[in-house]
Amino acid sequence: MASRGPLELLHPRDELMSTMERIYRSRMTTTSGGNLSIRDADGCVWITPARVDKGSLTREDIVCVRADGRVEGRHAASSELPFHQAIYGARPDIRAIVHAHPVALVAFSICRQTPDTRLFHQAHSVCGVPGFAAYALPGSQQLGANIAAVFAAGSDCVVLENHGVVVGGTSLSEAFQRFEALEFAGKTIIKARHLGPIHYLSSAELERAQQRSVQLEPLAPAPAGSGEKELRRQLAEFIRRGCRQRLLISTEGSFSARLDHDAFLITPSQQDRELLGIGDFVLVRGRACVAGARPSRATLAHRAIYDRHPDVQAIVLAHPVNATAFSVTDAVFDARTIPESYIFLRDVRRVPYGVQYDDDGRIADWVSLKSPVALLANDGVLVVGSSVLDAFDRLEVLETTAEAVINAGVLGPVSAMSDQVIEQLRAAFLGT
Repeated sequence: MASRGPLELLHPRDELMSTMERIYRSRMTTTSGGNLSIRDADGCVWITPARVDKGSLTREDIVCVRADGRVEGRHAASSELPFHQAIYGARPDIRAIVHAHPVALVAFSICRQTPDTRLFHQAHSVCGVPGFAAYALPGSQQLGANIAAVFAAGSDCVVLENHGVVVGGTSLSEAFQRFEALEFAGKTIIKARHLGPIHYLSSAELERAQQRSVQLEPLAPAPAGSGEKELRRQLAEFIRRGCRQRLLISTEGSFSARLDHDAFLITPSQQDRELLGIGDFVLVRGRACVAGARPSRATLAHRAIYDRHPDVQAIVLAHPVNATAFSVTDAVFDARTIPESYIFLRDVRRVPYGVQYDDDGRIADWVSLKSPVALLANDGVLVVGSSVLDAFDRLEVLETTAEAVINAGVLGPVSAMSDQVIEQLRAAFLGT
């Protein structure tokens, strides 16, 4: 019998409350906007209430609509209950729904478009091909019918004309991850269009990413020393910070830290990044890990970089929106913007698509502490550092620099620092 994760043991009230808090904190909804629901095994629909501040929701605010239609709670159910019920009626496999008005997806909805998730493999894998539902009055039976028809045709994510988005999943965690990944894809497309034509992945390229796997030998468990415990704490704290700063999202990326010459800790595969605890990181020694553990599918890329570069102590593969926008276009990322950007990032290289998926060690050719940042074509960014803090700092600087460059494009041509200024910076700060 499969073990149950912590979210599966939460009461629907608590899961709805915590998920809405996460959506609101990330500015993917407003005080009055959006609604979430869970359908439990008894057929009851637990749903967020109407006209209650989403920024201060409590478990007592959640409304339960019984299978026989009885409504229990101190508030009225969301006015959008009819389309939640219509979706559940059309798709018995769906057990949870997220509806909100995140900025990028609203932009698509008012242009009658949907994001093309072939932007990168994980978005396509998580979200599939989004559907589109025609406008109808909010709260109406017609809106429910329009949305349910698109879900019935096989979509799990549906953009609503002049309204927002609705996403379903077999759990609220899955629905949230789809919602977050679709909004991220939408934001990246919008940012990338400021830079130039966008490259989308072919079916063969999507399949190449999907088929990668990690085969490691079993490693006998051993007690963790103080060094390992400290690295686990650092990784958990910085990954949580990165998620809350939108440098990482729940379904994307990997973060690792070197333990010794032959071992490192790395994020697990297919676990929500923001919810990782110190015990979730996987210890990899050589080409082995504890039996039953599921290390990131990028483990072999991390292994190759650590083997090639003994001074690298931490590695991040991430998908911050602005830097990722550069990775899906041919736009040149020039870090010669302000002194901090160049000192931290140096000359940013672009890695051809898929190099990081292969077990041939070539990914280690593209980064080192002298060239610590690279764009991964259609797969975000790769950053290395001399510590967990150093790698995270570089990731922050990379994303803020990318955003500044994209924003500057609407003002006029970017004026990069001259070769003479760069030489002064290298001599003063980089020792070259």
